[in-house]
Amino acid sequence: MSSPHDFDFFHGEWQVANRRRTDFLDPDSDWEEFPATHWCRPLFDGAANIDEIDMPHLGAKGLTLRLYDTEREEWSLSWSSSRTGKLFPPVVGRFDGDRGEFYGDDTLPHSRLRSSGGAPIGKDVRVRYVWSGVSPAAARWEQAFSTDGGASWVTNWTMDFTRRAS
Repeated sequence: MSSPHDFDFFHGEWQVANRRRTDFLDPDSDWEEFPATHWCRPLFDGAANIDEIDMPHLGAKGLTLRLYDTEREEWSLSWSSSRTGKLFPPVVGRFDGDRGEFYGDDTLPHSRLRSSGGAPIGKDVRVRYVWSGVSPAAARWEQAFSTDGGASWVTNWTMDFTRRAS
């Protein structure tokens, strides 16, 4: 079962190998790869944490706030980007052993779709984060989107974390 210490492995500094699709909804789109640096700090004696990832290739930083709900025994993970300063809707879930699955709903802006007034139209997506391969020295995160309520998924971003030497 999940616990308030599921993310204890993640505290500290990491090197990150990113791999993401150029179109998050197209399973045949190209992949781009780029490095990043990352740090994570515990809060609430481990039942929460905050992190920041620096991605110079994208000209952006990201922040995640993770909170453990003791009544539901599950985590909520909320993401924000330095590009928008907005907190995206959370994904919620838990760990089973060293694998964590987290789900939520979001709207992906779609630059090619426009309303009659010319504003971009968003595409509703189901979001899945998976944490796997968790150890003190490494971990893997992946993001996938579904446009059919979770019947099928397009993995569109992976991050392989390697512990930075002190």
